[in-house]
Amino acid sequence: MTDQGERLRALALGLPETEEGTHFGMAAYSVRGKGFASLTKDGRRVQLHLSPEETEAALAAHPGGERLERAGRTIGFRVPLEELDDAALDRLVRASWRGRGGSDDPPSDLPAGIGRPATRALHGAGLRTLAEVAGLTEAELSALHGVGPKAVRILTEALEGRGLGFHRP
Repeated sequence: MTDQGERLRALALGLPETEEGTHFGMAAYSVRGKGFASLTKDGRRVQLHLSPEETEAALAAHPGGERLERAGRTIGFRVPLEELDDAALDRLVRASWRGRGGSDDPPSDLPAGIGRPATRALHGAGLRTLAEVAGLTEAELSALHGVGPKAVRILTEALEGRGLGFHRP
């Protein structure tokens, strides 16, 4: 792998939940099972999965790049690594990673079964872990918009499974 390829590899693997593999013989990086970046077989170009809008912006900023299309739809951007400084490569890799499901948010151990509305409500209140939820009373938890009886039941069971419970006033 070239020095430029190593630069891409270090950036990609520095992002949470990134996995390294291959795709059609190319070094490839994915998050949550979705590919977001790959290095061409010659090690000189990076391919990034970007939205059509992000692709157009990348083309404007890096005219040596090219649009990637599949079935007539824009799916990303390919550019020689030598055309990207570290900051530009970082921006593009992060945009691709986020677009494929990557998140800079710290990890959460909240049970998935509580549902998206309850998860959003808890995250919006700054609560990302069961230990943080244990700092609430059951009434405070129930008062959060998006947290219904099912979410309270599942959270109660998860807390009890860890030897925790809701705060008692």
